[in-house]
Amino acid sequence: QVQPVESGGGLVQAGGSLRLSCTASDRTFSNYAVGWFRQPPGKEREFVASISRNVGNTLYGDSVKGRFTISRDHAENTVYLQMNSPSHEDTAGYYCATAKFAAFALVTAASAIGSWGQGTQVTVSA
Repeated sequence: QVQPVESGGGLVQAGGSLRLSCTASDRTFSNYAVGWFRQPPGKEREFVASISRNVGNTLYGDSVKGRFTISRDHAENTVYLQMNSPSHEDTAGYYCATAKFAAFALVTAASAIGSWGQGTQVTVSA
């Protein structure tokens, strides 16, 4: 299984913007759908967004729809999560995950995940 690695987390002001990256050393990363999930303090992990292996299909969780954008660059072997207008409620550990099978169109649930990244912390200040 491809092992994803996240980066780009940190402290951001509410209403600002931040871009997270998810990449892998294995080029087969581009063959899999990728999802972003997050886990706020004291809460369960939740789905944020997913993108298909072929750029075109995306899906978002209701809480981020219209504010966050997922994209991927096959040349860079990277999936991005652009976070615009974040609020304190977006403070969480953010995790990238690859689909268990290349045939999966998107990744929206833990049961469909093959590998998790180690996570990157995003803290939104008021």
